[in-house]
Amino acid sequence: MTAISEKLLLYQLRTKHDPDAFAKLYDTYIERIYRFVYFKVSNSEEAEDITSEVFLKTWNYIINNSGKEIKSFSGLLYRIARNCIIDLYRRKAAQGEIKIEPEIELGDGGKWYADLTKQIDNQKIIGAIKKLKQEYQEVVTLKYVDELSIEEISEITGKGNVAVRVTLHRAVKKLRDLVEI
Repeated sequence: MTAISEKLLLYQLRTKHDPDAFAKLYDTYIERIYRFVYFKVSNSEEAEDITSEVFLKTWNYIINNSGKEIKSFSGLLYRIARNCIIDLYRRKAAQGEIKIEPEIELGDGGKWYADLTKQIDNQKIIGAIKKLKQEYQEVVTLKYVDELSIEEISEITGKGNVAVRVTLHRAVKKLRDLVEI
C-alpha cells in the first residue's frame, strides 16, 4: 500500500467513518501488528487478544478524535500496540504472574538476520535480543523484524530520527557482542 492510498483511506475513515476503508487498513497491517505484539509477549493467545484490542482502540481513537492530525496510520497502530503491551505487563506485575517464554521463530527480518543466521540459529538470536535492554529490543524489532523506516520508528517511540539511529546503532553493536559470546 502506498502512502497516498493509506492517507486516502485514513481520510475516508475520519470523514465518513467508512468501515471498508478501515478494513483495507486492517488487512494491510494485521500481520505486522500481530508479529510485533507476539514478539513482545511470546504467547499466541495474548498476542491475538492484544492485536484485536489495538485495532479496536485505533478505530475508537480515529472516530472520536477527528480534529487531531494523524501523520501515519502505522505509527498510530504501533504506538497503541506498544501501550497495550505495557498495560499487559502492568496487569501481570500487579497480579504477580511469572512470564514463561516458549520457543518462537523469527522470520526473515533483513540483512542483519541473513548474516547472523550463517553463524547461529534463530533461538540464539532471539535469546540475544531478549537480553538487550527494552529500548534496544524495541528498535531492533521495529527495524529488522517489522522492517519499518527510521521515520516510522521515530514516530512510534517519540524520539527524533537521530536519536533512533544512534539507539539502533548501539543496539546492533550490543547484539553482535552478545551473539559472539
